[in-house]
Amino acid sequence: MDNHLILPAFYLPPVSYFRAIQSASLPILIEQYEHYPKQTYRTRAAIYSANGKLDLIVPVQRGHKGHTKMKDVKISYEWNWQRLHWMSLQTAYRSSAYFEYYEDEFLPFYQQKFEWLLDYNVTQLELLLRLLKIERSVERTESYRQDYAPNVDFRTSIHPKRSNHTDAARPYYQVFENKHGFLADLSIVDLLFNHGPQSKGYL
Repeated sequence: MDNHLILPAFYLPPVSYFRAIQSASLPILIEQYEHYPKQTYRTRAAIYSANGKLDLIVPVQRGHKGHTKMKDVKISYEWNWQRLHWMSLQTAYRSSAYFEYYEDEFLPFYQQKFEWLLDYNVTQLELLLRLLKIERSVERTESYRQDYAPNVDFRTSIHPKRSNHTDAARPYYQVFENKHGFLADLSIVDLLFNHGPQSKGYL
């Protein structure tokens, strides 16, 4: 499957994720058989709040013994994180140029209770690709494979604790940049809510 981009399923993925998608006109293959790694973009997204960078984290259920495959990770609803995330997005971006234009598209993700993290993230990805007008098919792996070609395998390279090719990132307008400066590689929604249909050109 080296004629696919091999990607993890992220929550509101960062800009670098979509830059990787734009770098090659290949169909997307979502890894669902990897062992679920903690503290990655699979459950966290970074947005720009009035106080600077803010991480939104999707809680997952505990209780699996040993390693859990990504496809078997369930979202936890022990506390109302959906309300908190939606309020955070509204507070951060209600004064941006395009939040009102897109908010009805995103609201269902903070009302509907998805059981599986993978389904939640992949459904978001399909929406984001549509809003960005990026035409790619999205499939899921049928087994785990380690030896994909490095130029198509992005399962570990895009990580919150690593520089994700942001040195060459072109700054764009952000609502609070006059307070904290430009913050690179935030969630794609930061770019989308600020620049709307022009977002694809930035990638």
